[in-house]
Amino acid sequence: MRGRLPNPPFGDRIPAPILSRKGRFGRRPPFAVAIVAALAAGCTPPQDDRAIEFRVPVFVREVGTGAVEDRIVATGTLRAPETVALRADTAGELLIGRSPEGRRLAEGDRVHSGQTIAEITGEEVRLAARTEATTQRYDAAQRDYESKKRLFDEGLLSEQEFRQVTTALTEARVERDQSRLTESRSKLTTPIAGVLLRLGRDEQGRPLADGQLIKQGFEVAQIAPLGNLVADVDLVGPDVARVHEGLPARVRHEAGDAETFEGRVVRLAPTIDAVTRTLRAEVAVANPDGRLRPGMFVEVTMVAERREGVPVVPREALVERGGRKVVFVLRGQQVDRREVVAGLGDDDVVEIRQGLAAGERIVVRGLETLTDGTRVQVSGS
Repeated sequence: MRGRLPNPPFGDRIPAPILSRKGRFGRRPPFAVAIVAALAAGCTPPQDDRAIEFRVPVFVREVGTGAVEDRIVATGTLRAPETVALRADTAGELLIGRSPEGRRLAEGDRVHSGQTIAEITGEEVRLAARTEATTQRYDAAQRDYESKKRLFDEGLLSEQEFRQVTTALTEARVERDQSRLTESRSKLTTPIAGVLLRLGRDEQGRPLADGQLIKQGFEVAQIAPLGNLVADVDLVGPDVARVHEGLPARVRHEAGDAETFEGRVVRLAPTIDAVTRTLRAEVAVANPDGRLRPGMFVEVTMVAERREGVPVVPREALVERGGRKVVFVLRGQQVDRREVVAGLGDDDVVEIRQGLAAGERIVVRGLETLTDGTRVQVSGS
């Protein structure tokens, strides 16, 4: 018979020190805990009791002086200030005029006042003028008048008969002058000096050869002076009240090197357009070299006011905080928020009428999070 082991002194329970959270292996030895603590202490970096100071990086610029303008910018189309159209008074054959060198005139040629641009020839012109017949009739009436006048002076002709002769002479003179005028109008001469804009083209724009038969009223040529041009611009809204005659202006065309030409507002329309609700303004611009051409689309900048030698800041340096215009002025290693009164300006610079003086340094970039007294780090100027 097998014997049974005696019960342990504590019954079925193992003493608590042996049943630790480490399981059946029991507690860690004290020396192991010391080693782990030492390793942990070696891996932890030493703490610095000093506070880390953060500074906002900013770019600054010195307040300078310059010129600012109140500008009204609009677009317009260039045209000649005046245009002359030469039309045929009678039907006939077209004959384009010649230059002093004997060359047939062409579009783009410069012509002087009184120069013959074209001539209408042919039987139609001769019949319309009837110059020969009316001249003969006038000569006969002149001889009859002189003969009857002698008789009237001698008392051999009544006053009524003499009045009839006088009336006949007058009518003959009118017919003759009318014939001469019709004949002279067959030669189309320009009353102004300028440039030939259009010459001898039909309704489809095709050039006509000499001898081409044309109808009465046919437009033979257009002449216009191009030394000065006019830009027609339409003003809207508040700009209508800001523009007046005499304002200086600048005209700019994108073609070529986009050169700017000086101009001036010379005329405002007397009424507002009922459809577009715009006011038409005419801006005259000098064109001595002919680089501008009628029909060009241009940008017109009218200067309502200009101030020179005033403190100016970049547009991006001026911000609005709490409904007020402010800038941030550099003072040592921090910035002061300062309220200012802005004046004239454009997309690049703004005039400061109060609150800043030339020479002070202000923040122009990095000011989105700035407040009064913020410490900053100047990254560039």
